[in-house]
Amino acid sequence: MTSPHTRLRELGIELPSPPAAVASYVPTRLVPIGEGRSLLYIAGQVSTKDGKRLTGRCPDEVSVEQATDSARACALNVLAQMEAAAGLDNVEQVLQLIGFVLSTDEFGDQSKVVNGASDLLVEVLGEAGKHTRAALGTNSLPFSVTVEIAAVAVVRTG
Repeated sequence: MTSPHTRLRELGIELPSPPAAVASYVPTRLVPIGEGRSLLYIAGQVSTKDGKRLTGRCPDEVSVEQATDSARACALNVLAQMEAAAGLDNVEQVLQLIGFVLSTDEFGDQSKVVNGASDLLVEVLGEAGKHTRAALGTNSLPFSVTVEIAAVAVVRTG
């Protein structure tokens, strides 16, 4: 498998700076599990691009395609947090994503939207990017962003 940094270059992707916490929490938490490994918990990353929040409810204010791009933007922030906390080369396995999609009551394709994040993690991390997942619809998200995604991964730390 090609290194994550090489894959990012091949995909023409530049990682953003890891977003700072905007309230009383930390963006990441490493929890040692032994043998030079830790669980890396990543706080919910909201959909941003070029420093601007991507907002709007799916599908009445933004299309499924736009919402999927928002999920991909969240995954970029997840990768940026991984890089800052442990280094992408040290990611052994993404264990879980939890994706929230700002959506109408009738909308039922949250899984299609969150695929934008899941697909990017696999593109960059290969097998280590495959994960379990929940894709949930909600009527409210911070700052009215379209998507928010939290993650858990196993990383090498020793």
